[in-house]
Amino acid sequence: MDTQPATLRERKQQRTREAIVAAAFELFEERGFDRVTVTDIAERAEVGRATFFRYFGDKQEVVFGDDNELDQAVREAAGHLTGTPIGDSLPAALALVRRIVVAFIERLVEQPTAYLHHERLVAKHPELLARSLTKQRRYATELTKLLTTAGATPDTALLAAELALACYYAGRATVGDDPARVPGAVDEAFERLHPTS
Repeated sequence: MDTQPATLRERKQQRTREAIVAAAFELFEERGFDRVTVTDIAERAEVGRATFFRYFGDKQEVVFGDDNELDQAVREAAGHLTGTPIGDSLPAALALVRRIVVAFIERLVEQPTAYLHHERLVAKHPELLARSLTKQRRYATELTKLLTTAGATPDTALLAAELALACYYAGRATVGDDPARVPGAVDEAFERLHPTS
């Protein structure tokens, strides 16, 4: 896939976004999520409140700033859809979502410390956990749509997407959410559903 290099403006926006996220997680670690305000985050990131709100709707949204990662993984997978339509073949549907989910998890754990901070923060706050579960339901919906685009029947697409989410949960739980082992554990959960060998 041919991608254009980021413009100066896009690079500056990315740096600003990263500064806001880094500042927020530093403050959450130091003070606790409930004791940090948007103003605190903006001041630590050396941006104005208006700039903060250009990137995030609230401080919860900062915690889930990786939403675009799934969208990117799905777009990349959609760009490689070729061959025979999936139809009602659950193994074919699972093979496709397996590639997407494992690649997505590998991206999530690229920065193990940040990943662990995120997971601890979400686990400690019911409102963040609820938002995380809502986000994961969106993932299942996006995977279902992708599979349908790939020619899967609606029931096959839905079942494969739900099984993918189950593999994600089981893999994480199996290894105690250890970032070094999560991708392999999720992949192994898929393998147990339908061995490739």
